Amino acid sequence: MSLNIKVMPLGPISANCYILTDEKSRESAVIDPGDFNEALKNAVKDLNVKYILLTHGHFDHILGVYGLKSFTGAKVLIHKLDGDCLSDENKSLCSWEYPGKQKKMSADILLSDNDKISIGDTDLRVMHTPGHTKGGVCYIDEKDKLIFSGDTLFCLSAGRTDFPDGSTKELFESLKRLRDLPGDYTVCPGHNKATTLDFERKNNRYMRAL
Repeated sequence: MSLNIKVMPLGPISANCYILTDEKSRESAVIDPGDFNEALKNAVKDLNVKYILLTHGHFDHILGVYGLKSFTGAKVLIHKLDGDCLSDENKSLCSWEYPGKQKKMSADILLSDNDKISIGDTDLRVMHTPGHTKGGVCYIDEKDKLIFSGDTLFCLSAGRTDFPDGSTKELFESLKRLRDLPGDYTVCPGHNKATTLDFERKNNRYMRAL
């Protein structure tokens, strides 16, 4: 595996923040910084952080973006349908629980399905997986068989669809796309522990219902 992966639960709901680093080039990407604290600052201070990759625009996954971008100069990437979440705390749901805590900003790159993102020698493919939000995505490393699934797929569960812009129909269509990927993958979700796609195919009640 060419990527070193570090996971740090951050922010008000302990969302999983992933730091991906190419061992050879030291290029890095940070996925879903829910906070920018001393631990994350120390973790990235010696890295060349190229991208901040967001799986979706909910506040618990983005509250660290402003600080991390200011510290590293990294480009912020989010799907085009969730881009407004970075500047609107009502769309990010931050106003529901932490009004005034979100700093407004905009994305550097708005993503679409099947876009490719390079970190050193590794390519991540963007899979648009709406359902939890309109612009939810998974980042897929097909070489090393990794899926960073955000709040689309969890160990033995799946993302909620009762928030604004959620859709149970779209979530099941997204889960089907993940289920139908060839072979097994390690699934690195937005909350709780890692799992595998084969395990979820067999045991996850949402996938079994497809």
